[in-house]
Formats: sequence, C-alpha cells, structure tokens
Amino acid sequence: MKRLAMLLIVTGLSGCGGGDMDDLHRFVAETGKDMQGKIEPLPEVKPYEAFTYNAFDLPDPFKPRKLSTRGGGGLLAPDLNRPKEPLEAFSLETLKMVGVLSRKGVIQAVIKTPDNAVYHVRKGNYVGQNFGLVTQITDSKVTLREIVQDSAGDWSERTSTLNLQE
Repeated sequence: MKRLAMLLIVTGLSGCGGGDMDDLHRFVAETGKDMQGKIEPLPEVKPYEAFTYNAFDLPDPFKPRKLSTRGGGGLLAPDLNRPKEPLEAFSLETLKMVGVLSRKGVIQAVIKTPDNAVYHVRKGNYVGQNFGLVTQITDSKVTLREIVQDSAGDWSERTSTLNLQE
C-alpha cells in the first residue's frame, strides 16, 4: 500500500515539471535587457580632525556658582533686626484673605492661616516669608511689596497679592 501511494505521488509530481517555458524565458530576457543597475559612488570620507579641549580655565558648568560677584545687599535689603510679625511665619501661598473690615476709617483685611487662626492686617503690616509689606487693601485683594534675594545675593522687589477667597 505504501509503495502504491509513493508511486502515485512521484507520477503526479513528474507531470508538473518540464513542459514548454520558452515564452517565459524569452519574456524575461527581453524585459531585462534594457535594465541596467546604476550604483551611485560612495561619498568622499572627510579625514578626521583632532580637537584639543583647552577650556580648563573656564568655570565648570556642573558646579553651582553665583551669577555675579557684586555681593549681596543693596538699597533694598530688608531690616533683619526688626521684630517679626505673626503672619511672617507662613508662606504667602498658605494664607487666605477671607474678608475686609473697616474700624474708625482704617481698612483691615482678615487673613486666615493654615491652622485656622484669623488675623487682622492693615497697611504697613508684614505678611509672608519674603518680607511682604502690605501696601494696599481693597474689597477683593491685599497687595504686598515683597523683597526677595536673587541667585547673586542682591535684593529685588516684587509685587504679590492675596485675593479674597469666597
């Protein structure tokens, strides 16, 4: 039985081979005769030029340093010897303005701290950790003039506000 199966397989496969394929060979020869491969030449390799690093006298960019050597201080330096007010213990971001009062013609802002304590401030009081002096109080905000130190050690002013929280 196995021999018969093998004989049938071999006979079937022999029928697939051979045959007349002259037309196929002719077609491939005619189609490929006009085609020629063209390879672009390789680009010219530039010779390596050595570079000597001579920046050893420049400052190391990975070490922290001051931007200038003028030294700290200046006319805007805060008075570090004055007594601190209670609201200077909190950063400005943690304080909330919750209201406004007027006593004897003096406008006061009501400030709430993170520990839910309530303080009244008026123009001239200090608020926040950046020596923030209250310069103006309106119905909707408290305006502060803060004195901050930059990376060179110099003092500069900036204006900040505490907006009314509803």
